[in-house]
Amino acid sequence: MIEVIVWMLLTLSIGSLSAVIAKKYGVEYIIGMFASLTVISNVIASKIVVFGPFTVPAAVLVYSTTFLLTDFLSEMYSEKEAIKAVFIGFLSNIVLVMSTWIAVEWQAAPFWGGQAAFESIFGLVPRIVLGSMIAYIVSQNLDVKIFVFLKKKHPKHLWIRNNTSTMVSQFVDTVIFITIAFYGTVSGNMLLTLILGQYVVKWLIAAIDTPFLYIVRHIYNKS
Repeated sequence: MIEVIVWMLLTLSIGSLSAVIAKKYGVEYIIGMFASLTVISNVIASKIVVFGPFTVPAAVLVYSTTFLLTDFLSEMYSEKEAIKAVFIGFLSNIVLVMSTWIAVEWQAAPFWGGQAAFESIFGLVPRIVLGSMIAYIVSQNLDVKIFVFLKKKHPKHLWIRNNTSTMVSQFVDTVIFITIAFYGTVSGNMLLTLILGQYVVKWLIAAIDTPFLYIVRHIYNKS
């Protein structure tokens, strides 16, 4: 469990580093990192891992970090830049889905024996793809809207807008994805267990990412 916490801090640190670099070289570094993390999360999501008593996709750390990045954009730049990142990420995932589908369907070379393994990792399950895309576009936009709304209501309380926006939007993301992807294939109790398990882990990551947001904002305010 300790090593998972270390990996969590490392992932959040990498996301935060993009914001520090962006201070000098431009907001595109955060947006680029955001798009990269959304694509990476969909590539590695097929592996299910253990997080304490819960089982979650291996993408949980990477995907949760994307919400920190939209908070960076909303706090240090503008709602417009945050929404721009969300739609660039959405477009990037459409390209990923199209590209992986082509790669799976393309006839393999006669000497290559990895087609079955390749299909098991990159083969597309329509319900999971649909659930992922809908959950992404709804929750990411919701995260930005809540953050900006609370920034106007509570301008001095960064932790309120950071935690509230992320925890609400992550809950919506989890409910939409799990419901679309697995409704009717597992029992109602199992469905609720999957939602609860993923949300608890995302909630923990959201709580831990708050200091990173304060540190980056301090760096921005120094000059």
